[in-house]
Amino acid sequence: MLQVLLAVGMGALALLLFVVWRVRTDGAWALWWHDNYLERLRDFTSGQSRPMRILQFVQSAAAPGDANSAICAVDSYCANVEWAMNVGDKKGQILDAVVLAVRPRWVLELGTYCGYSTMRIARLLPPGARLVTLEMNQHYAQVAKQILGHAGLDTQVDLLVGASSALIPQLKKKFEMETFDLIFIDHWKASYLPDARLLEECGLLAPGTVLLADNVTCPGAPDYLQYVRNSPRYRSEYFPCQLEYLQVEDGMEKSVFLG
Repeated sequence: MLQVLLAVGMGALALLLFVVWRVRTDGAWALWWHDNYLERLRDFTSGQSRPMRILQFVQSAAAPGDANSAICAVDSYCANVEWAMNVGDKKGQILDAVVLAVRPRWVLELGTYCGYSTMRIARLLPPGARLVTLEMNQHYAQVAKQILGHAGLDTQVDLLVGASSALIPQLKKKFEMETFDLIFIDHWKASYLPDARLLEECGLLAPGTVLLADNVTCPGAPDYLQYVRNSPRYRSEYFPCQLEYLQVEDGMEKSVFLG
């Protein structure tokens, strides 16, 4: 009987070690583990959503009106307590560098989630610049508004709720603007290419407009990459990095619209 129990215990330990190894090294396993298993378990045990848990941590740990403090609070929570699908601190440095290099007057963000990348962009914008961010999920948008308010950035950001495919054609008229200087793409990966083409069709891109796409390796956006890398309308550059807060391979694609 003891030998049976030992064998079962060793088998369970081996399975656990295998799962841990796969989660740490494989993007699909990592996303399944954090987004499907752990998140649902925490939702059930806490009675709250992950975005609400992030919001509460920011409100308790970050100084009001301090965007950098709010960003650090999200990073701390997601690195040490609970993973979340922000762009993260490492890829965030790439995003920061692009924003500083472009110095955009008009920025469009596709996919707000809890407002982490929104904060990173907004805090670096020159005076008078505007950031428009689109989020399909009403709950995420509500949380993002509160986090942006706590960070003191809510007056610089216009957050629209709805499908990007429906909102993009309305942007010119709604904001009385012509084209965007920078577009950060970080929503549904299957929407990367359709929305990029829609931006072209709606005349929202000008020569020199920069498109920066996250997660092009994990979980990946192969059709988008094939398009921007092979189209004569873009000049693209790949930035290898790691999935936010993990040791899993990922990357960002910077594509300059040529006209």
